[in-house]
Amino acid sequence: MSNISKKLQERWLLQKIAVKKDADAFATIYDSYIDQIYRFIYFKVGNSTEAEDLTSTVFLNLWKYLTDTKKKNIESVSGLIYTIARRLVVDLYRERAKTTYTSIEEADPFTPEEITEKISTQQDTDRLLQHMKQLKQEYQEVLHLKYLDELSTAEIANVLGKTTTNVRVLLHRATKKLQDLMGQ
Repeated sequence: MSNISKKLQERWLLQKIAVKKDADAFATIYDSYIDQIYRFIYFKVGNSTEAEDLTSTVFLNLWKYLTDTKKKNIESVSGLIYTIARRLVVDLYRERAKTTYTSIEEADPFTPEEITEKISTQQDTDRLLQHMKQLKQEYQEVLHLKYLDELSTAEIANVLGKTTTNVRVLLHRATKKLQDLMGQ
């Protein structure tokens, strides 16, 4: 499906959700984004249980937002979903910072094999992710959105609240830094 027809279909689905609170239309959007959002969150939190909970919360918040009676102009469904997910992850980090206890699951670092299984990328994923974790958070996020979730520069700009020029610069710097770390 071309990018234009996908956007048209999403706009049509959004209209059905807003006007009729159409659960089937929402299910179509859910099915389109569930795996990407889970991967995005899992990569950030490193815990499958928390990632599942946050992913559910993302879609619950999305439903509430879309069915609210106020008229909304949504530029990008993916941008909206990633923004909700990103905010929930930030909230989780804030909560973690407030608590002094750590569960056993959180204390054990996740293995590259677990990430590879969830992300389903090429053989060098574990090496790549080890190097990505050495990058600052902003670089990790922009690389993840661009190359793992395959968002456009405009969609990334929407998610991060930056201009497309800023995103291009971030992508260039993050890619260069990652290449340096990997010795390429």
